[in-house]
Amino acid sequence: MNGDDAQSMMESQYIQRHHRHNIRDDQCTSALVKHIKAPVHLVWSLVRRFDQPQKYKPFVSRCIMKGDLVIGSVREVNVKSGLPATTSTERLELLDDEEHILGIKIVGGDHRLRNYSSIMTVHPEVIEGRPGTMVIESFVVDVPEGNTTDETCYFVEALIRCNLKSLADVSERMAVMDQTEPINRY
Repeated sequence: MNGDDAQSMMESQYIQRHHRHNIRDDQCTSALVKHIKAPVHLVWSLVRRFDQPQKYKPFVSRCIMKGDLVIGSVREVNVKSGLPATTSTERLELLDDEEHILGIKIVGGDHRLRNYSSIMTVHPEVIEGRPGTMVIESFVVDVPEGNTTDETCYFVEALIRCNLKSLADVSERMAVMDQTEPINRY
């Protein structure tokens, strides 16, 4: 088995273990994977900040928390102009610092993402001999009337890809400043 096959197998195992969604016929779902050249603790420090998504999400202009950062907390997110939305109300469904899992559900807002929920997991891996991170984000969402499943999935995947690329850019910049040491292989 070559490295790509092993990596593919790990991705599949993580998706099966952590990214299960109950999907109805009128919904679409997908899982995206991003490999980041930064250690897990650094990437997780950004992902886990339900109260500060703007640290890496380029479409978020500001976030206002309602209450403390606990399961069930709600945040009001303002979206930058240019997208077909201005606000999104989101609830923290899962925050597991040991397993590195974040679950979010959109509960309101002026957009077409109805019954949207996502799970994001962060896993350690070695990239080019250095500590790296595999991030997996999966989602399920209603297909709006007038749209196809493919169109809906394509739109949401494009947003997630943009967020994951930004997460990688921010994390990798932080890692360079942190000067992480290579992993010694014996």
